[in-house]
Amino acid sequence: MNVSARAIGEAATNSVPVYELRNVGKTYARNKVLALEQVSLTLKKGSFSSVIGSSGCGKSTLLKIMAGLLPPSTGRVVLQGQPVTGPRRDIGMMFQQATLFPWRTTIENIVLPIEIRDGRAAAEKAKEHAHDLLKVVGLSGFENVYPNELSGGMAQRAAICRMLITEPAVLLLDEPFSALDELSRDLMNMELQRICVEQHATAFLVTHSIPEAVILSDDIYVMKPRPGRLAEVFTVDLPRPRTLDMITTPKFGAMVDHIRSLLDKEADL
Repeated sequence: MNVSARAIGEAATNSVPVYELRNVGKTYARNKVLALEQVSLTLKKGSFSSVIGSSGCGKSTLLKIMAGLLPPSTGRVVLQGQPVTGPRRDIGMMFQQATLFPWRTTIENIVLPIEIRDGRAAAEKAKEHAHDLLKVVGLSGFENVYPNELSGGMAQRAAICRMLITEPAVLLLDEPFSALDELSRDLMNMELQRICVEQHATAFLVTHSIPEAVILSDDIYVMKPRPGRLAEVFTVDLPRPRTLDMITTPKFGAMVDHIRSLLDKEADL
């Protein structure tokens, strides 16, 4: 079988580790609570991964460590070959709420990270890139609209643009659509998939939703209860692009059942 040079190049790119955690642990000094223990994971270029587990299993602690907002007690955290010792320009973060400033227009909110980092002149220059991103997420024409004029889903799309404007190496997503109704959440998940594929982004999602993890992810990290440890790394064997129709298939249901059984098993221990 002949393999094109492009295919070889893409395969090589996809095998490059972007983010690596090795034996990461976290103990909170004040109350001596062991939140994470011996967590290791690798995110490859262009991959979409998620972590799922019961409340209190350390998912948020893990994400804060990955974002550079919280130092690990043990282990090593490396992004693009450099240790993560604090917040960095090449880490993009998206939260449960869009957190757009109400006195700034959509495009002004999007370029805000550039303005904070490099000044107003750089932010003004970045607006051209912001316009391109607004096209990617389907918000062309809403550049000068204020947040109170946007729906919840539209505000989250603007937040995605704000995360992408700095061209981060990794996207960290903290249940970004949990506040939306089920229909809007499904549609936004499909949008997120499309954007990540088009941008060849490396993404890591925290979620409580098993179907959401399956429909979006290449790999799912299933966590045990406190102290947070990895019970299994589950590879999702579904073709891309994923579609909402897949949710009703027996194969999808079997994957959801397997992950749920893992979570139930760990909860009983």
